[in-house]
Amino acid sequence: MYLNRDIITLEEAQGLLQSVNLQTKTKKISTAEAHFYVLAENIYATFPIPAFRRSGYDGYGILNEDDHSFPREFEIIDNIGAGSVLEKKMSSGQAVRIMTGAKVPDEVGKVIMLEVTEKCSDDKVLIKESMKHSNISSIGEEFLKGDLLLSSGTRLNAGAISLLNAFGIAEVLVYQKPKVGILATGSELLKAGEAYVEGKIYNSNGPLLEALVRENGGLVITLDNVKDELHDTLAILNGLTSRCDLVLTTGGVSVGDFDFMAEAAKAADQFLFNKLSMRPGSPTTAFVHKGTPVIALSGNPGACFTGFYLFVEPTLQRFVGGKSRLKQVKLPLAHDYDKPNNFDKYLRATVNFDHDSGLIVSQIGSDKSSALGNLHSTTAFFKVPHDSSIHKGEEVEVWLLPYK
Repeated sequence: MYLNRDIITLEEAQGLLQSVNLQTKTKKISTAEAHFYVLAENIYATFPIPAFRRSGYDGYGILNEDDHSFPREFEIIDNIGAGSVLEKKMSSGQAVRIMTGAKVPDEVGKVIMLEVTEKCSDDKVLIKESMKHSNISSIGEEFLKGDLLLSSGTRLNAGAISLLNAFGIAEVLVYQKPKVGILATGSELLKAGEAYVEGKIYNSNGPLLEALVRENGGLVITLDNVKDELHDTLAILNGLTSRCDLVLTTGGVSVGDFDFMAEAAKAADQFLFNKLSMRPGSPTTAFVHKGTPVIALSGNPGACFTGFYLFVEPTLQRFVGGKSRLKQVKLPLAHDYDKPNNFDKYLRATVNFDHDSGLIVSQIGSDKSSALGNLHSTTAFFKVPHDSSIHKGEEVEVWLLPYK
């Protein structure tokens, strides 16, 4: 099949995808379920932390007026465990046994660590020396009431979940994860577990995209395979776009007789692009079908993987009010790269520390679009501009991948 293809740059393609209007949606969910969701509201402290004067150690609390003339004996009048409070009134010469995290009575001026004390009897303790610090955390030492705890747009990790629970917050407003449909095209595809058939291959790109979507904040609602039939391809595509916020396809985007995703793009509501001046993934295609963006990635695993991070990942982040989490930096290349190239190359790589050069980037495994043995080890991409050679030690543009 012949389709007119205007070649554009990666940056132009990303700009076209950025221009597509995406609808963000929010919902209230329990904090217990909020791990990896993105906050859609600011969270403020409703009380100070610590909310009371808190003991930093196991030890004995004494009055300020008794903080002298050590070693000396004190009368133990009570034990204060975490969660309990002293009901008695302290007098000079008295001490309270207190545990780490417990509420320190107002009259106590210092907590003496257990390590510098010696129990004389059930109600007597010898305190051998004083301490430089009071070992008491003051009210609001970490957070004051009204302090901003978490900003809207924060991806909730384990530490954020802990912080929310520390303030007793049971529900939060989050962005809904975008619903993503994945369609792997090709009559040659087998599913894992099926008996091998000569001339066919097992579908690895579909599961690859499914895992990448989940790692990057999307909700996969379906993963389908379709044979190289135009009618079936369009029928499944219609169904997916009616149920999904975003549709990803892999395969069928090149110039072969059975590359029907290219045909679907031609008839789309809004065509975006179908040819890029880059390797791998030059035939990557994007369009809007019945109001839903469709990103059609290469059937070659290396190109599919690269295209996901350069096009899909930024789109997923926009659904939750954010930007791409790839970090773009410049780093020296650990080796020469002098293969001829007509298009800009985005090569799979890893970043390591070199004692002489600091952080360096290195190509990892094969640079072929069809290679998949290096995907699990790839932590970055680096760019080789077209018609260029890079010498060891020269700086290159690097994209550091999230999650990895």
